[in-house]
Amino acid sequence: MKLLTLLQKCFSRSCRPKPRSIVSSPSFGARELKANVAYTAVALTLPPAIRLGQTLSRERENESIRTPEHFCELRLAASLVVLAMLGLQTPDARAQAGKWIKLAPFPEPAEELFGVAASGKMYVMGGLAPGWKPRGLVYEYDPAADKWTKKKPMTLSSHHVAVTELNGKIYAFGGFVPPQSGPPAWIPIDNAWEYDPAADSWKALAPMPTKRGSPVAVAAGGKIYVIGGATTSPGAKEPIVHPARPHITVGTVEEYDPATNSWRPRTSMPTARNHAGVGMVGGKIYVIGGRTGAAFISVATNTNIVEEYDPATDSWGPSKARMPSARSAVAWGTYKDRIYVAGGEFQDDSMMAAFRALEAYAPATNSWTILPRMPSPRHGLAGAVIGNRLHLVSGEVQSAGIEGMHLQSESHDAFEFADR
Repeated sequence: MKLLTLLQKCFSRSCRPKPRSIVSSPSFGARELKANVAYTAVALTLPPAIRLGQTLSRERENESIRTPEHFCELRLAASLVVLAMLGLQTPDARAQAGKWIKLAPFPEPAEELFGVAASGKMYVMGGLAPGWKPRGLVYEYDPAADKWTKKKPMTLSSHHVAVTELNGKIYAFGGFVPPQSGPPAWIPIDNAWEYDPAADSWKALAPMPTKRGSPVAVAAGGKIYVIGGATTSPGAKEPIVHPARPHITVGTVEEYDPATNSWRPRTSMPTARNHAGVGMVGGKIYVIGGRTGAAFISVATNTNIVEEYDPATDSWGPSKARMPSARSAVAWGTYKDRIYVAGGEFQDDSMMAAFRALEAYAPATNSWTILPRMPSPRHGLAGAVIGNRLHLVSGEVQSAGIEGMHLQSESHDAFEFADR
């Protein structure tokens, strides 16, 4: 009701009676608009929106004269339908979902970090320095002490690596490394690693069948699935990925079995992408957002597509409800039965930006919830869920590529979930 009242006030100010000459064509009235609103709402399974549109439309349906106030009411109905379609909520409703808290800042701010939770602690790895130089950072965060501890660096300093946890160990796959000589570029790799947090040690594993960077990885049923990414074009003369060189985004899916240290190919993802988010709920894997066409945001296109993979049958289902904000270079985490996606970046010819959005996908209802926005916009940040908190660490507060400007954040914010 608060949302309805707010919209009514807005429209009462902007839709005062005007000369009849500027009113929309009387040939398009309540009946036609009601039909369009209802059709859209039905298509998106929004019964409350349908009822609202019908109620407001009937009030003027039989009047022969279409007044300005009449069209304002219809605009109000249509606006509420749109709000329902987008899954928007009032500030009060959003606040009930949880709250943001500030925690110990990250000691070495960086972009292109990746995060993972293991044995009740968070591990933040990677990082990218100016000139596309990988930093190979490894930090452990103890939530009980609200304290960061630096660990041994990555054995192979690389960036845009896919990480996941299984049975207390952390697994890292693929990524990019810089060329040994020549101008800066990204070289896709097939390396795979196991990190043991208890021993603070790294162990090389069987390499991936496909060299690629910026895939996502998730554990399901005792196996690990590495999905998507970007790599060199077939037959490329140079083994590099660069915004000014042809390269490809892939939908490759490869399954790693830690018990046998072996790989096997699986059915490719329908929408090839990189820089995506991922989560597993109910035995199904969901790949969310990311970028298509290229690895670099300056020449790529963000997507809001959500696709579901069933490891048990090695099959992809139909596309799911799209993420409200098309974005890439996000952080993510799964809590109970929802997958949370935070931050991200966007670029076009007129704008370079980072996102503050926090949105949650519920596979059970195939729906999205928009949550209180992040305290500051960031992309290339690390994310992980520990207990009832989604931790978001460091990253960059602006989209990448502004020459001479480095805007890495030390911020460590956590969204504390309310009981659902």
